[in-house]
Amino acid sequence: MKYSNLNDYIIELEKQGLLLRVKTEVSTDLEITEITDRMMATDGPALLFENVAGHTIPVLTNLFGSHKKMSLALGVEDVDQIADRISALLDTVQNPPKSIGAKVKLLGELLKIAKLSPKTVKQAPCQEVIHTGEQVNLFDLPILKNWPLDGGKFITLPLVITQDPKKSSQNYGIYRIQVYDKNTTGLHWQTHKGAADHYRNTTEKLDVSIAIGSDPATIWSGSAPLPPDVDEMLLAGFVRNSPVKLVKCISNNLKVPANSEIVIEGYVLKNESRIEGPFGDHTGYYSEAADYPVLHVTTITHRNNPIYPSALVGKPPKEDYWMGKVTERVFLPLIKLTLPEVHDINMPAEGIFHNMLIVSIDKRYPGQAYKVMNGLWGMGLLSLTKTIVVVDKFVDVHNISELAWRVLCNINYDTDILISKGPLDDLDHSNPSAKFGAKLGIDATRKIDGEGYTSDWPEDVEMTEDIKQLVDSRWKEYGF
Repeated sequence: MKYSNLNDYIIELEKQGLLLRVKTEVSTDLEITEITDRMMATDGPALLFENVAGHTIPVLTNLFGSHKKMSLALGVEDVDQIADRISALLDTVQNPPKSIGAKVKLLGELLKIAKLSPKTVKQAPCQEVIHTGEQVNLFDLPILKNWPLDGGKFITLPLVITQDPKKSSQNYGIYRIQVYDKNTTGLHWQTHKGAADHYRNTTEKLDVSIAIGSDPATIWSGSAPLPPDVDEMLLAGFVRNSPVKLVKCISNNLKVPANSEIVIEGYVLKNESRIEGPFGDHTGYYSEAADYPVLHVTTITHRNNPIYPSALVGKPPKEDYWMGKVTERVFLPLIKLTLPEVHDINMPAEGIFHNMLIVSIDKRYPGQAYKVMNGLWGMGLLSLTKTIVVVDKFVDVHNISELAWRVLCNINYDTDILISKGPLDDLDHSNPSAKFGAKLGIDATRKIDGEGYTSDWPEDVEMTEDIKQLVDSRWKEYGF
């Protein structure tokens, strides 16, 4: 399923019985959040609030709030299908074909990928209505206040677009945006994110554009932790099987997805900051108020009848968890490319991604678990992972009960713990030193020769296959 815009996805959600239109008048001040939170807790449908007090623009929430909705959003039956496509591509590149026919086929596949690069257009739906100068008013948008102690109203599902002053590539990221007044906002891009790096590299002024409400694959791609200079829109094109169309902004030279519902254009000035927050964050706690760059809004454009999508974050699991789960599955083949012994990974909701990563490995030599820990800590934003637990490949890392049993039985606290140091997530409130501190590695694998274990490792308690088959064949005889 391909979606040319957000409305296409809404139509499909409704067709699948996964959308509820709310016609009762509701407030942007906490009420929509509480309704959405209750609906997400029961695996309920996406919500389209068509009667928002003081606004003519409807609000869409819970658009990604389950595995089923996330798969539907990306046009697949299961998100692992995207990972399988990436695995197949990587396998072909690593093991190039030898026959002429196979090489021609490979060339055709590579040309298909090349055709998925973003395309620039001159006219776009996101610029059907243009507000500049005194017409700019952020309060015309139905931006939500999500939690009681939030510092104000926050845009929570934006594609924030910046360009490194030293390079031509753009970066797309999802960073929360606090509205201060009709034409200024805070920009909460964290230390380790691409936009923050662009800001550090600028000498005076950095253009910023914010796209709200593109097609779901394009929205999700903004959350993907890609390496610097890898275009998120190429990833979106790969997922969509169709190139993303971009259009140049009205008041700056950045390009935004042409199918967006709403676009906010502006700039930040070097060394200008303002208190942003507090904010009820995906950690389940309020993140502290702190100084962040100020966005000066110069232009707002939108469709003739736009829809405003908003993501709810808070105590996990929330919408960001399901978006992050796609990232976990899609990026697993890339992790295996560097660490081929990795079998599977799980970043559980309770770990809010940067607090815990569980990894199963095909262990073949002493100390391999530690090699994997250090390898993961050296990979992009996985460097922020506070706890890594390593288990054997036969352990189901998604079965937390089995995992807890394996870890608690296998671990020797004298020998199987690694304390390391490195960068930590900006939102880690537990560490006394901001953005830097200790990390924990746990080796819960079976111990083998060379790892100092002098006894034979015990076998799992399992019934023999012949007895299982015997009981299977006689099951009805037992009267069950």
